[in-house]
Amino acid sequence: MAAEIVGEHRQVPMAEHTTWRCGGAADRVFAPNSIDDLSTYLAGLETDVPLTWLGRGSNVLVRDGGMRGVVIQLREPLSEIVLEPPRVRAEGGAPCARLATLTAAAGWSGLEFLAGIPGTVGGALAMNAGAAGSEIWEFVESIETVDRQGNRHEFTSEQIRFGYRFAEVPAGHGVVAGAFRLERAEDPAQPERRLRELMDRRRATQPVSLPSGGSVFRNPPGGHAARLIEEAGLKGCRIGEAEVSQTHANFIVHEGTASAADIERLIDHIQRTVEKHSGVRLELEVRILGEAG
Repeated sequence: MAAEIVGEHRQVPMAEHTTWRCGGAADRVFAPNSIDDLSTYLAGLETDVPLTWLGRGSNVLVRDGGMRGVVIQLREPLSEIVLEPPRVRAEGGAPCARLATLTAAAGWSGLEFLAGIPGTVGGALAMNAGAAGSEIWEFVESIETVDRQGNRHEFTSEQIRFGYRFAEVPAGHGVVAGAFRLERAEDPAQPERRLRELMDRRRATQPVSLPSGGSVFRNPPGGHAARLIEEAGLKGCRIGEAEVSQTHANFIVHEGTASAADIERLIDHIQRTVEKHSGVRLELEVRILGEAG
């Protein structure tokens, strides 16, 4: 991946800033060094410029034609984590895995599952990311956002409607921090043991060594997308240089040469084939951004 960037940059190749390692360039990318820096930038931004919020670039597919407008990239250095048990506050650019590791090492449980999510806290809150039977909004006390005009807001968990892979953050707002409640483990070593178990399971069941966007499809009610894809005979299916993972059928991987168009065509093929085979229309979990090449 490319080195961290701070400030505004133009014509930034998004293949260097997404976990799928493909896609065209963004017209402009702004990476703030603080929430105040972000507020100041947005307050001076042209009102008609399209705006997209991005973290580490997981769970997104940027098309080969790139992205118009401005991408706000919340990563380092907007990634402070402050542990004040039984509460922890994390800025939006903090990696989920770091939040899980720090809280588990201190003997506090609840967020261990985040170790298996390769994104940032802001992105996880925006989509109610989950793993191992848990979802991030189960532990949220409040979130902080910045709107299109640069104004800062705070919302309690009771003010945000959320469910499986969605959270209704107000339109135009970016999540810049979250506060979470934790539980003190009776055995202080237990959270770290659970974290290691979850990471071992992830390495055994997911294609962590190859570029991917994470889980491509949402699990349908009462079912599993991976199972439906495998039952439709699609494991290992390729279009161009994009392939349905042999390790986990709900992942699409490549070894560095797939285009976003290859991946998008394979997504469409999976949806049509699974629907024909089982009658289930799989819904996307990843977001498709930008313009076709």
